[in-house]
Amino acid sequence: MTIPDVISRSDTDAAAPRHGHRFLLIGTGTIFAYHLPLYHVPVHAFQMINKFGLAESLRTKYLDDLASHEDQQVYYSLFSEGHWPLKEIVDGTRDSLPVELERVTVDSAGNRTFTKILDETTATCRPQDVVFYKPLDATTYPDNLTCLAFGQGSEVHLAHQLAAPPNWDEVITTTQPVGFQQGDLDHAAAVVIPTIKDPKGVVQESPLVKGKTYKGLIGTREVTFTVGRQGWWNNTSLNT
Repeated sequence: MTIPDVISRSDTDAAAPRHGHRFLLIGTGTIFAYHLPLYHVPVHAFQMINKFGLAESLRTKYLDDLASHEDQQVYYSLFSEGHWPLKEIVDGTRDSLPVELERVTVDSAGNRTFTKILDETTATCRPQDVVFYKPLDATTYPDNLTCLAFGQGSEVHLAHQLAAPPNWDEVITTTQPVGFQQGDLDHAAAVVIPTIKDPKGVVQESPLVKGKTYKGLIGTREVTFTVGRQGWWNNTSLNT
């Protein structure tokens, strides 16, 4: 199964004609790209966080549209047509890719619709801008909820670290992060949340409650954060 790209068409619509990579846009100061992983599609079976060089028109459109939908379950993705290997970004054999900006909306049944809001432009990429890259090859679940921390300065994001399938995929932006170091964010340090047991499977809603403050551990060092905006959620196509 692959995830289609058509204007205002559900992610469950098998008739969509094009296939490729999607990268969720996360952040406002520094904009990060989070690859949409799929366990059972080999070319997409990777969890990846990186930064692209984005055209100013794309940055402006994304930031303006995000500001208009800040309190809604709306996400933003870059679609790049083709099943090229992500490792081309990591090893530096690819330095650019065509992308279209999409607004991703979710209905009451949880179906996602990807709507193009900016025509194709070119994004640039460099291996030194890859924050995290790992195949989805874990065979066991952790004992406690574990996230990957990334961001810049006071803007800290957490992506659910994907272990064994089935699972769920999520990215949130924190508010009031305390104790995070830039070195943690530059290399997507693992943050363990001791008070939340890993569900060891699919969940229907995030274990991280918006507005609630949590303590986490990076190694033995304590960090704290409050859950802010959800930048991505997937508990369906990730697993099928």
